[in-house]
Amino acid sequence: MNEEFKDIFAKKNYSYSKQFEVSNLQNKVTKEEIIKCIKTVEDPEIPINLYDLGLIYSIDVDDENNIKIEMTLTNPNCPVADSMPESVGKSLENIKYIKSINIKLVWQPKWTKDLMSEDAKLALDIF
Repeated sequence: MNEEFKDIFAKKNYSYSKQFEVSNLQNKVTKEEIIKCIKTVEDPEIPINLYDLGLIYSIDVDDENNIKIEMTLTNPNCPVADSMPESVGKSLENIKYIKSINIKLVWQPKWTKDLMSEDAKLALDIF
């Protein structure tokens, strides 16, 4: 990413965080539950969910059900860049026993069509 983009993005908060009051940490939140929720969030310009588009780079859940996700966008100039981490975070809020959610928008590695699932490529007629 060139220095001009770094300066622009450094001034904006492209993240989402939320803490929850949790008394029962016995039940472990699974990645499958998280992925199911993320798959309800679609890209506003491409009618495919963010997970199948390959925009979710990492999903980590610790033993206390703190969820950390790194994601990207198809294009750094996306007009909804500031709202996409929040959309992903809000999709997770109804999972029981979450202690915290932390979504961070990252720009490295750069997104490419190779990151898309086979289903997404098929839906968009990309081979």
